[in-house]
Amino acid sequence: MCIEKKNLTWTLIPLFLAGIFCNTCKVIYQQQRICAVKGSSVIIPCSFYCPEPLRVKGLRWVHAKSHLKGTLIYGSNFKTAAKRFHFIQDNRQNCYLKIHPVERNDAGKYTFRLTTNSKEFKWSHQVGSTLKVVDLKVSVTNPDGNRATQEGDSLNLTCTHSCDGGNLSSAFTWFKNGEHINEGSILYLSNMSSENTGNYICSLKTHTGATSGAIYIDVEYGPKNTSVSVSPSMEVDAGTNISLICSSHANPPVENYTWFRVDANFSKDVGHQPVFFPDDGGKYLCCATNKHGSQNSSVVVLKIKAYWTTLPRDVLIITAIAVLLIVIALIGIRRFHKASTWTTETGCEEEIQDCMENTDYVNWLSCDTNQSQEGHPSEGGAEVIYTTVYFNHRNTEQQMDFHTE
Repeated sequence: MCIEKKNLTWTLIPLFLAGIFCNTCKVIYQQQRICAVKGSSVIIPCSFYCPEPLRVKGLRWVHAKSHLKGTLIYGSNFKTAAKRFHFIQDNRQNCYLKIHPVERNDAGKYTFRLTTNSKEFKWSHQVGSTLKVVDLKVSVTNPDGNRATQEGDSLNLTCTHSCDGGNLSSAFTWFKNGEHINEGSILYLSNMSSENTGNYICSLKTHTGATSGAIYIDVEYGPKNTSVSVSPSMEVDAGTNISLICSSHANPPVENYTWFRVDANFSKDVGHQPVFFPDDGGKYLCCATNKHGSQNSSVVVLKIKAYWTTLPRDVLIITAIAVLLIVIALIGIRRFHKASTWTTETGCEEEIQDCMENTDYVNWLSCDTNQSQEGHPSEGGAEVIYTTVYFNHRNTEQQMDFHTE
């Protein structure tokens, strides 16, 4: 701080002497050329002096990109100045301009102007401070050449910007996928794996908003975590549609899938798609392959139940009911047949009885000797028998008289 005051004193002495002899205000710029990283903050320093009896009435900062006529970016009476520009005046001799954050179009020449009670002082385009705006950049060095990065390789990432002139004097911070991982101008990545894949950026340690563009590191590797999933399950009913799905993590993605059915002493190639539809049960596995290698899944055992054990409960119930109804029907038919036979036999017996009741019968009337003597004595000793025969057939009555001598 003492050194800065001493430098400021030596800077103001010539201005004071010039003001005494010339009776004018003077402005001096401590840095004619300033470099800033996009996204960071920058201060353009300056100082001024006005001798008596001049009095300062207004202050202005003007930005000129490539021509003399510039754009007013700050004024003591200017109420619409951009929020990124801040005028710093810690005492009457300082006229610092702070820009935060710095943008690409902020590059150009900046001049400071005064308005006094006598006149406005203007300076030509040669006077002022010129601001250069640069970007942070990340360069990648691959010791294994320009081939694609693979597991086990090493990379060096270097953060640079042209304001340093190649001296790498700035302090940097490294981020991977937005998370802080290291500090320093160079990031060393060795024995890389799939976990190193991601976006890398660097930033100024003092200005985290000043960042480089993202560098995507893509680490390639062969298939890993190869597995088989079964839908609907590994034990299914006969006739069920089964699908085996092979999945694997690989970079680049898996180029070929091969399905094998494993028997006692050998395996058979049965398919070449990620999804396989087996026809029957057994042991299966898949092999995933890309340009960096291949990997087999574990063996899955597919079991298919026998058909008779897979009938749905409702079907079994319906079948049992149908069988029961058939048995009942057969028993009923058999009993009906027996009943019909018994009825026929019984009907014959009744018919015989009816026949006996309705059959013509003969009433034999015999007269013994006593009767003949008492009733009708015979003549000449001959025996006379009278017989009456009745025929009764369904209300038809016939009478026949037989006379026997």
